Amino acid sequence: MTQRIAVLGATGSIGDSTLAILATQLQDHEVYALSGYQRLDKLFALCQQFEPQRVCVPMIAVDDFAKRLSDAGLRIDVVGGAAGLIDIATDSQTDTLVAAIVGAAGLSSTLAAARAGKRILLANKEALVMAGQVLIKAVKTHHATLLPIDSEHNAIFQCLPSAIQQDNTQIHNPSHGVRKLWLTASGGPFLNQSFEQMQQAGVAEAIKHPNWSMGQKISVDSATMMNKGLELIEACHLFDLPEDKINVVIHPQSIIHSMVEYSDGSFLAQLGSPDMKTPIAHALSYPARINSGSQPLDLYALSNLTFIKPDLQKFACLKLARQAMQAGAQATIVLNAANEMAVAAFLAGQVRLTDIADINEQALSQSQAPLLGADADIEDILALDASARRYTNAIIANIV
Repeated sequence: MTQRIAVLGATGSIGDSTLAILATQLQDHEVYALSGYQRLDKLFALCQQFEPQRVCVPMIAVDDFAKRLSDAGLRIDVVGGAAGLIDIATDSQTDTLVAAIVGAAGLSSTLAAARAGKRILLANKEALVMAGQVLIKAVKTHHATLLPIDSEHNAIFQCLPSAIQQDNTQIHNPSHGVRKLWLTASGGPFLNQSFEQMQQAGVAEAIKHPNWSMGQKISVDSATMMNKGLELIEACHLFDLPEDKINVVIHPQSIIHSMVEYSDGSFLAQLGSPDMKTPIAHALSYPARINSGSQPLDLYALSNLTFIKPDLQKFACLKLARQAMQAGAQATIVLNAANEMAVAAFLAGQVRLTDIADINEQALSQSQAPLLGADADIEDILALDASARRYTNAIIANIV
């Protein structure tokens, strides 16, 4: 049976990898819908290539984009803005949603898809960082399927017994013997540089990741290791574990994508080339396997695999993420909002790379947010996010 796929965030790096796979799998998969935000020329080219039935663009661009498609002889329904994303996510014709929108903008459509009982391939970290309890509850209540396509979480998922893959609460069953989860991190471009060198780093240096080709925001997060902090928070929700059961280890080669430690002393690890097509292909076809098109790992070419304990003074964002997870959902919402604002300020040349952790820490310390649980309303979450962005702006203004 053909799976109809909606790719939200189609013009980003995850979208690129997903559509590269789908282009070779059209006998079993249909590109039903796409969305894009800034790179509308690229989105238009994707519409020409895949001829989806629906596309979502910013509200201000709907009429012009619709005319452009019509002039090219393409009959595609064009919707706009957040409401358009939700409409596609809940469309009865959408079987699988690839949630690849970067930032808080991807939360509402992902949650809507969960409440519509969809199969969700999750790349959007913020959906779990901001609303982990709410999203997981919606997935279970509405019998949706949530499959992680972050390479680390997908690796852990693959290394867990099928019983836990189907029901994350089974991780507490002693018969499965799960002791800890290990998230691997590359260490980013500043692993072997000093804190002082990080202070002087410009945007070009910060986004030059040694192993992965990613967007600017996630590349900066990798440089500060906030990316790994967000992934730690994600893992707590995905696998129903407290943060002290999840370790982070720097593995510069990015060959082992994460590991599960078992009570008998075994470690199960998932290995592969650093290519996002591998986890995406796994999730697209789960529980079957398809050809991802990624380069097979050459074990004979591997000279060594190294593992390093993170320096939490240099990479303070990782420490802040643990503290936020301990404090609760309200703190992870604030941390995510503050970090998005701080990264944007760095990319705009307003603050230094090392200021990002200081901004995040100040935002957490200033927060007076009420406790939020699994019954929190999406409006409450978004209101807290907006509030955190306002006072983070004031923190940034004082630095500038």
